[in-house]
Amino acid sequence: MGESVPDPVSVVVCAYTDARWPTLRDAVGMAQKQLRPDDELIVVVDYNESLMTRCLESFSDCLILANNHRIGVSGARNTALDKVSGSIIVFIDDDAVPVDGWLDLLRAPYADEDVRGVGGFVEPYWSGGEPRWFPEEFLWVVGCSWRGLPTTRPEPVRNLIGANMSFRKAVFDQVGGFAEEMGRIRLRPLGCEETDLAIRLTQAEPDGVLLYVPASRVVHAVTQVRGSVRYFASRCWSEGLSKAELSRRVGRAPGLSAERAYTSRVLPAGLWRGLSESAGGDFWGAARSGAIMLGLAVTAAGYCAGALLRRSGRHEGK
Repeated sequence: MGESVPDPVSVVVCAYTDARWPTLRDAVGMAQKQLRPDDELIVVVDYNESLMTRCLESFSDCLILANNHRIGVSGARNTALDKVSGSIIVFIDDDAVPVDGWLDLLRAPYADEDVRGVGGFVEPYWSGGEPRWFPEEFLWVVGCSWRGLPTTRPEPVRNLIGANMSFRKAVFDQVGGFAEEMGRIRLRPLGCEETDLAIRLTQAEPDGVLLYVPASRVVHAVTQVRGSVRYFASRCWSEGLSKAELSRRVGRAPGLSAERAYTSRVLPAGLWRGLSESAGGDFWGAARSGAIMLGLAVTAAGYCAGALLRRSGRHEGK
């Protein structure tokens, strides 16, 4: 028997700002190098006419779409879903550049029919230098893979990371697209749209698998402002608000299932690690432990605030 033909892939890059043009250009270039003949690459521009013109002029081998759904990353992704031809849909961000082998490593697990989605490692590239106080347990704050995720081999997870994730097209046919009232809109750092989709999928297909493949990597550019304590606290607060909305939509138990293990095992280990490193002469170890406590407290406060706002019938931002 001959070798099976791999499923065609549609790679989707969502972009919204001219400021990310260098990384968008690199992301498109690296993705194009890894496409097979039946694959396609789609760039969705989120309500930015100048960027749309620039993409049309520069990316002649790509399908360039203007977001025709609600403004924001969820609407941009749903715009792509209306047009994709591949049976596997891969999403990356305009500030995440794939490394060699990235796409084949995402594609390979789909040989297993139980696999519904595959995601990979998101490595931070700190444009202003990595802040020594920043704990790896909170790298989700800047959209990257955090300490506590699998590191050596593929393993099932609850949800994938938006900057490096893929799903079968059939997933969206079954459970619908991304929730457009959730997710990042411009600089508003709300999220959980990927988690919402993953939980809806799991509820619809309990035997379906979402697989995290740490060998499949993208490098995610992290601007200097995102390395500030102010941004750290703001993003933690927003994550709490997002988790409250997620719990309202899908139920508290599934909405917080991964967070229970994270707060009971990953964060305490990180706290003691930082203190131990500080006792060993690394002053910044204590600072990282302090950041873990700050992040947990602010996220929990955001969750409580979001739950109270929902109960009172008021919505965040109104």
